[in-house]
Order: sequence, then C-alpha cells, then structure tokens
Amino acid sequence: MAKRKVIVIGAAGRDFHNFNTRYRADDDVEVVAFTAEQIPGIDDRTYPPELAGPLYPNGIPIHAEEELPRLIAELGADECAFSYSDISYQHVMGVSAIVQAAGASFTLLGPGDTQIKSTKPVVSVCAVRTGAGKSQTSRAVVEKLMAKGLKVVAIRHPMPYGDLVAQRVQRFAEIADLEKHDCTIEEMEEYEPHIVRGNVIYAGADYEAIIRAAEEDPDGCDVIVWDGGNNDFSFYKTDLAITVVDPHRPGHELGYYPGEVNLRTADVVVINKIDSADLDGIETVRANIAKTNPTATVVDAASTLRLENPSVVEGKRVLAVEDGPTLTHGGMKIGAGVVAAAKYGATEFVDPRPYLVGKLKETFEIYPDIGTILPAMGYGEEQLADLEATINATDCDAVVIGTPIDLARIVKIDKPSTRVFYDLQEIGQPDLDGILAEFVDKHGLA
Repeated sequence: MAKRKVIVIGAAGRDFHNFNTRYRADDDVEVVAFTAEQIPGIDDRTYPPELAGPLYPNGIPIHAEEELPRLIAELGADECAFSYSDISYQHVMGVSAIVQAAGASFTLLGPGDTQIKSTKPVVSVCAVRTGAGKSQTSRAVVEKLMAKGLKVVAIRHPMPYGDLVAQRVQRFAEIADLEKHDCTIEEMEEYEPHIVRGNVIYAGADYEAIIRAAEEDPDGCDVIVWDGGNNDFSFYKTDLAITVVDPHRPGHELGYYPGEVNLRTADVVVINKIDSADLDGIETVRANIAKTNPTATVVDAASTLRLENPSVVEGKRVLAVEDGPTLTHGGMKIGAGVVAAAKYGATEFVDPRPYLVGKLKETFEIYPDIGTILPAMGYGEEQLADLEATINATDCDAVVIGTPIDLARIVKIDKPSTRVFYDLQEIGQPDLDGILAEFVDKHGLA
C-alpha cells in the first residue's frame, strides 16, 4: 500500500513537534515537506535527518507557505496538517480552502496525538492571544511554587530559528547561556526573565528529549511549568491548566486558533489587564468564559507597570520599542512601553516609519497596522543591526523599552533610555496562591 503523503504547514515550532509526535515513526505516512509562515528566514531550509529520524535519512525540506498549491500538486500530497498558532479562524479556513482546492485534505492535530506525558506534575500557562500577559503569569506561577520550597523547571514553547540539531535540547540557567545558544531577541525575551528569577528553563526542537532532560535536571525538579507561547496549547499532558485572556481584545478568545481550545480546557482562567481595559471589554470576556467553560476558576488580575527611570520620559518625545510578536501577528496597537510612558508624562510618541532601516521596512509592509511604535524584531544579526540603526536614527528625545529583556544590553542606544517592568497583580479571591496550594497538596509536593 502506498504511503499517505503529508505536508506539515507551520512556523518552526508546533510543526516540528507535531511531526515528532505524530508522524516521525509512522511507517504508513511520508511527510514530504514542511511549509513556513510568520517567522522570517526559516523557509528554504531542511528539517535535519538527525531530528527527522531513520525514516527520513535526507531530512525534510522546508518551503515558504505561499508555495503550498504547487507543492501539493508536485509532491502528490494527500493531506496537509495545519501546525501553527495565534491565527484567526478566517485565516485557518482560508488556508483550508487553498489546501482543499488543490485536492488534499486539511487536518488539525489535537492533544491526543501530540501531548507527551511527564513523570512530574505539570502546570501549563497558555493564553488566547499573543500579548495577553502569559509570560508574566508564568513567572508568577514559578515564583509562587519556588516560595513553597519546590524545585521548578520551566519549559518554553519552541523558537527554533537557528541550527536545529544544536537546538535539540537547550538548558538556560544563567545569562551566559543566552550567548552560548546564540539566542535571538525573541528567545531572550522569554528565557531571560526566568533566569534572573533563579529557575532553570528549557527549550529546543525535540520536546520528548526536553521533558526527559528537565525531569532529571541536575539542580532538581519537583514540578514542570509549561510556559506556552504564541497562544498554543501545551505540548504536555497537564495537571493544572491556566489560560490568560485579554479584555483589550474582547471576543478574540472565541475567534482564534487554538486560543479557544485553551479557554475551553482551562482549569483556571486569568482575566489580565483589568486595570487598563474598559468595563465593556472585561464584561464581554467574562461572559464568554461563563458560556464556554463555566466550571473554570476565574482570577482577576492587573498588569502592573513601572519605569526604571520615569524622568527619562517625562515631558519628552518618546520612541516606544515593544515586544515584536505581540505587535506583528499578535495584532496589538500598543504595548507596555506606551502605557508606562504615557502614565509618566511623555508628550508624544514618535512614529519610527520615516527612520526604518533594512528588514524593519519589510516588517511594516507585512504588518501595516502596527501603531506608532517599533517592534523589537531580532531573529538574526541582520535584523538586530537594523533595529539598532533604526532606534538611533529616529528623531526622538528618549527611548522607552517595553520588551521583557534589557534591550540596551544587546544593542547600543545613543539616546536616553529606560526600561518598563511589568508583573501580574491578582485582585481579590480566588488567587493563584490558593489554587497552587491546592495543587501542591493534591500531588504530595509539600
């Protein structure tokens, strides 16, 4: 019988995991290609044979998603498995129409085919959209578990943009590990906040190997925290599922894939940013939670902001540099930098568009609805150099850095600058302390 030919539609993350867990060892299937979207520079590569396994001695080619109709025809694909996240239902079904019009079937792989069982208790922190506040919620969960005397190991959703074989299993325990693993800005934004808080975080390309390494971490491991990115659902079977929703984008919790999956499977739903969202948005989100997951415990929370040095922005014309993915495929028009700088008296936000250099021009062409802010794109050395040049060319008095990392540590900024720090602040009861105390007791971790 001929093997069923499959193309995995992805963006260097969920796609590789779906292949590893569902297809890699299936003798009845031949994955003939990956396609890549969302992240620049990941097409025109190969998923290496060292990761693809013995059925794929030459690896698997990666093409741009725009080539999908041609690939289906030329490779004789029977099925295409959609494997990336933070995507509107309209977009998902648009890709489905392209696939089916080309004669193939369209597949969405679920948790049963892709989740791995850990030997340790797992807390997952996911979201319904990129930029909802998932990372600060993950950090809060880690801090609260560590305060109970537990050894916590975090595992982050993949961002495998470099040498995939070298990135098979990555362990980050100190700042020097960021340079050791040649991290992009996007990776640093997720790993550095964990490192500075004193917990170990893993990431990479092979999440079966990663979870086994984390379970046996040399510093010890009592509990795993899945720090889910890009509003994806967990790669691991979860003992406590926490999902963050964003009242700044009410209704998105029911309109994006797989954000609604996270909402429906959550044990705990955190309504973040209550301090800055309008009441109608908060009530819309609250009603949608009650409608889709009425048994979930709902935690109200604020995203508290503080500036390292408020005098830098007071009365100044400011360039706000924000987390890249939140502004691009996350669709946010403002970020923490804008909110904090406005709070502390910035008089104007300078539009970076007249000063864009290199690859950043392409970013604004692909995402024309970005607000009067600069996304901190840094998927490689060229983008990093373009970011530095754009910041320094912009006619502004000061720069406010709204990214989760110390951007001034990796790019030279020739203007006064200050960082924004933001943390999760729970409001009233129930709260994460009580929820995690029950989790610890249930699993005998005390």
